Amino acid sequence: MLHKTSAWPLALVYVGLVIYASLYPFADWRYQGIVPWAFLGSPWPKYWTVFDVVSNALGYVPVGFLLALSALRSGRVRRAVGLATMLAFVLSLTMESLQSYLPARVPSNVDLGLNVLGAWLGASLAWTMERLGAIDRWSVFRARWFVADARGGLVLLALWPLALLFPAAVPLGLGQVGERLEAALAGVLQDTPFLAWLPVRAIELQPLVPGTELLCVMLGLLIPCLLGYCIISSAPRRAAFLMLLVSIGLAVSALSAALSYGPQYAWAWLGGPVKGGVAAALVTALLLLRAPARVSAALVLLALGIYLSLLNQVPTSAYFAHTLADWEQGRFIRFHGLAQWLGWLWPYAVLVYALTRLWVREPKN
Repeated sequence: MLHKTSAWPLALVYVGLVIYASLYPFADWRYQGIVPWAFLGSPWPKYWTVFDVVSNALGYVPVGFLLALSALRSGRVRRAVGLATMLAFVLSLTMESLQSYLPARVPSNVDLGLNVLGAWLGASLAWTMERLGAIDRWSVFRARWFVADARGGLVLLALWPLALLFPAAVPLGLGQVGERLEAALAGVLQDTPFLAWLPVRAIELQPLVPGTELLCVMLGLLIPCLLGYCIISSAPRRAAFLMLLVSIGLAVSALSAALSYGPQYAWAWLGGPVKGGVAAALVTALLLLRAPARVSAALVLLALGIYLSLLNQVPTSAYFAHTLADWEQGRFIRFHGLAQWLGWLWPYAVLVYALTRLWVREPKN
């Protein structure tokens, strides 16, 4: 039985990431007196770094890989590499041309060439994997492990570690948008009569007590576990998935802390309430190993309701805000805060997905 490929939605997500990174900060657009494609005939830059060369090439490897994989999975084997490379060329040419309208960005023919090279390498890797039978083996693995319509869940699970990369005020706390949304809305309505319509809190936001922090950590880890249960029907495979997911979640959270505060503080966030939350999530997930997929989807909705309600009653401290500013100016991850958007939006995307799963009949084993 053929399955819808997850490569295509992942390719769209990654193309969106490239667009965001290429056109950031999206400010001061202006015509600078040159045609957008003038950079094509410009001399090569005199100053460059190995990091710039490697990042421009590697940044487009996933574009070529995912686009070629999408073509291969849809049966376009002969055209996969050429089609993926051509689409990546069009994307890069468009981004470099649009950068001519942004004073903060500098279009470059070298960047264009490196982007296309990276895309070709990624597409060639996908084609090589197909020739070696790796894609067919993945298809067999997917058919054995996941339900037929698992594409949406697989995409969300693949994005979860990326969402955890951006530092959070609460460990494993994604979707904390209430305070920022309130401030943004107040700024938009400033000097208008509609500002008085905004609800006013009776009391200020209060920091989490240890017990509530434990519950937030537990739900933050349990939600992706239950999401996996929606698309994995076998209890032993769910158990293996659970252990892998917990390991990835802890490792990525440690990496985020190391990038935010320094390598020596990679595990400083793993205090008593966090350890208790992780243990509680593990025990609960193990008890739910045999829960039907639709029950898992319903539990995702329940957990998300409690989780988002608690998280959005928590303020961000001044110290955390300072750390956030340092992160946003950092050079290690160069997608200009896109991971933060993933952290904000991921739980709400899961909310929509879980609602759709409740309308899907549970497959019979």
